[in-house]
Amino acid sequence: MLEIKNISKQLGDFAISNISFTVEKGEYFVLLGESGAGKSVLLEIIAGLEKADNGNIFLNDINLKNKSIHERNIGIVYQDFALFPHLTVYQNIAYPLKNKNLSKIHIKARVEELALEFEIAHLLNRKPDTLSGGEKQRLALARCLAMQPDILLLDEPLAAVDVRLKDNLNALLRNINRKGITIIHVTHDFDEALSLASHIAIIDNGNLIACGKPYEIFNNPAHPFIARFAGIRNFFDARLSFVNQSNVADVYLNSGIKISLASDSVAGRGFYILPSDEITISLDKSLSSASNCFRGVIKDIIPTLKGIDVMVDCGDVFHVSITQSSRDKLNLNIGTTVWISWKAMNGKFIFVG
Repeated sequence: MLEIKNISKQLGDFAISNISFTVEKGEYFVLLGESGAGKSVLLEIIAGLEKADNGNIFLNDINLKNKSIHERNIGIVYQDFALFPHLTVYQNIAYPLKNKNLSKIHIKARVEELALEFEIAHLLNRKPDTLSGGEKQRLALARCLAMQPDILLLDEPLAAVDVRLKDNLNALLRNINRKGITIIHVTHDFDEALSLASHIAIIDNGNLIACGKPYEIFNNPAHPFIARFAGIRNFFDARLSFVNQSNVADVYLNSGIKISLASDSVAGRGFYILPSDEITISLDKSLSSASNCFRGVIKDIIPTLKGIDVMVDCGDVFHVSITQSSRDKLNLNIGTTVWISWKAMNGKFIFVG
C-alpha cells in the first residue's frame, strides 16, 4: 500500500498543496487533471526524482521521504519513453537487470520472458529509432517491469501513441494490472481515465479536489471543475433561494430564469448543472408536463460523436443532446423557436456558500 500524506512542493509561482491519498496494492489509480495541474510533479515526487518540501510517502509502512530513487523499487515510464537509443531492444530490457549484478543466464531468461509477454521478441536486435510508437511503448514497459517494481508509474503513457494503437495498449495496461501490479497513471484524458481506473484522484492547480471510484466522482459531481471535466456543458452560476416541504427548491440563474430542483440543499450561492441528454426538445409547450419548461431559439446545431448538440437560447444558452433522426423529425434549424423541458430531479446544485 502506498500512502501519500500532506505532500507540498513550491515551484516558482506554482505549488502542490497538502495532497494526501492512499493507493491499495493491485489498484489501477489514475491522477487526472488538465495540463499544468501538477500531476507529473507529484509522480516524480513519488518516484524520488523530486523532493517534496513537506509531507511523507509510505510504501508498505516504510517512509520513503529520504530514500533515493534506487532505494524505492518504483518504476516510471515517461511519455517520451526515455529509451537508450544506442542500445538494442534486448540491451534496453537487460539494462536494469545488469545493475542488479544478475548472471547472464538469469538476465537472458528474464529478457526473453518479457519480450514474449509484450510481443516484441522479434525486435530484440533492433534499435529504438527503428520502432513504431506502440513498439517503443511496449519496450519502455518491459524495461521498467524487468526490475519487478512494487509500483509502476506511468506519465501520460498513451499521449505519444497513434490513436489506432490506444485500444491495444489500454488492453495491455489492464492485463499488467490484473497480474497484481499496482499502477499510478497520469493523464489529462477523461475517457482514458474512465476506461482504465479503479480509483481516480483529480488534481486542479496543485490541489486534490476529489478522490474515489470513477462512478462515485462523475455520477454525482461535488465540484464545478469535475462537472466541466466530465463534459457537462449546462453549467451555470446560480442562487438557491427556497426549499419547500416537498424538497423542491427555486434556483435562479444570473439571467433571472427560475428553475425547479429536487434538492435538500441549504439556500446560497453555487452552481446549477444539468446533463444535456436529460433535456427534451419540442415545438409545442403542451407536449411537456415537466416542471421546467422554457421557450427559446436555436442558436447553433453541432454534430458530435454521439449525435447532435442543439444550442437553445432561453436567456441562458442550454445544450440539448438529440439524435439526427430527432432533428430530422422536428425539422430543427438555426433560428427555429422551440420549447425545452426537464424534470426537477434531473439537475443538481453544487453549494459554494
